[in-house]
Amino acid sequence: MQRVPEEWREAGRPDGGKHSHLPLRNGTAVSDGGMEGAEAKGEKGGAAGEETLMMELSRLVQRSVKESSWWERRGVDCSILAGALLCLPPAFLLLGSSQPLCFTAGVLLMGAAHGALTIKGAHLASHGSLSGSQAGADFWASFFIEICSSFPARAGVHGHIKMHHAHTNIIGLGDSSVWKVPCLPRSVYLFLAPLGLPVITPLVALGELRNHSVFYALRTVLYISLGFYSQYWLLLNVSGFQSPSGALMCMMVCRAMFSLPYIHVNVFQHIGLPMFSAKQRPKRIFQMTHGVLNLPRNPLLDLVFGHSLISCHVEHHLFPFLSDHMCLKIKPIVSSYLKAKKLPYQEDRYLSRLRIIFDRYQELMVFAPPITQLVGFQ
Repeated sequence: MQRVPEEWREAGRPDGGKHSHLPLRNGTAVSDGGMEGAEAKGEKGGAAGEETLMMELSRLVQRSVKESSWWERRGVDCSILAGALLCLPPAFLLLGSSQPLCFTAGVLLMGAAHGALTIKGAHLASHGSLSGSQAGADFWASFFIEICSSFPARAGVHGHIKMHHAHTNIIGLGDSSVWKVPCLPRSVYLFLAPLGLPVITPLVALGELRNHSVFYALRTVLYISLGFYSQYWLLLNVSGFQSPSGALMCMMVCRAMFSLPYIHVNVFQHIGLPMFSAKQRPKRIFQMTHGVLNLPRNPLLDLVFGHSLISCHVEHHLFPFLSDHMCLKIKPIVSSYLKAKKLPYQEDRYLSRLRIIFDRYQELMVFAPPITQLVGFQ
């Protein structure tokens, strides 16, 4: 069975088991508080019921994981990432062609390969899902997050694992506010600003390094520079670009190819859903079922982003140590269980979520979202 890193044990119990969990009251947003009147016996019963639900679901998933082969647990996703790496040599060769069709194919192939490495690869690496050992997990985190994605691995893991997953949709902690830029108009934010991510990301990375040791900062800068320069050098010496500006422009186009859906997906699957107060946070299974949403399967996004970021995001937040393919495998188990227990299993279409964010941009992306308190018992 897969190794479960310590950070996932922490993420699995973000509230330390202190807070009882209760369902939505008519789906409306209400202010914090109002739970003091619950009787101790009722609170204890609700907490015990929640623990039973999560434990029961965990046993079902654990059984499926134990019955799965290495190929299912890690092999499928490792093969996809290996395929992305193998796409790079022909992409560089195609970019050296004088034929417009071949050159365009090279740009598309390079963009797709880069997207798979920096989104799917970096995401799985941050979860330690690519290796059964800590040393292997650290290596892949440095490779996919720092060299390929131009971001400090420690900062990426802290922000994604210890904040976003441990405090999903908790106001001020894991409420996805990192994706908000209130000063930008909605059209600029949704359709133009993401194209600047290849430039913005390394600049943000430099800011993140201020809180780390000089040695770690220098090492990270070296890895990020290695990723940039290796692609730049190959464009000049393999693809045959005649000017540095042309090579840099090609790099930016390839690196920005999936920036729009990357921002969209991160916004769609949490913002616009219930947000919670840290003082009255729900228990884990209710927090994730109310605050996380799945998008439909999409062949291209499934390949480049991974199932856990697209059609299995609910499963991913409930069991974050599993690989993309395993999230897809347990999807029928999780969806059937949640529906049988009358718990939410939220799904929506990409364009539907885009319309909601666009129409309610001021409410959801500029002003603080309302706190949703869960009251009553499931």
